[in-house]
Amino acid sequence: MKTDQQTNIILFDGVCNLCNGLVKFMFKYDKKAIFSFASLQSEVASKLLSEVGMVDVPDSVIVIQDGNALAKSDAALYIVKKLGGIFKLFLLFRIFPRKVRDNLYDAIAKRRYSWFGKQEACMIPTREQRSRFL
Repeated sequence: MKTDQQTNIILFDGVCNLCNGLVKFMFKYDKKAIFSFASLQSEVASKLLSEVGMVDVPDSVIVIQDGNALAKSDAALYIVKKLGGIFKLFLLFRIFPRKVRDNLYDAIAKRRYSWFGKQEACMIPTREQRSRFL
């Protein structure tokens, strides 16, 4: 996917085991290859975030969708919506106000390294995965 399309790009913390788990999950369940990926530590992510006007990057997975940035629970809900199927059940979390959803997201994000661990360097995609990385 070209970066100028700016849609359905997941920006993730490349050293976070939880975030890397999300990417592995996406390769397993995103059968239509809707999403592409870039590490938040990459130049591609910096460029994309600059283009969408996100200066203060939250401690979050970020989805670039049609030239806009979605973060925290909005990003997570967008991902499950696009995956479809049984994952759409998670859209029930929309009944909660964004502030409540984001507070839960922040609580997990704050503890993700201690709960799930951290790598020394960003993950290296397999040969099959490389085509979906920017």
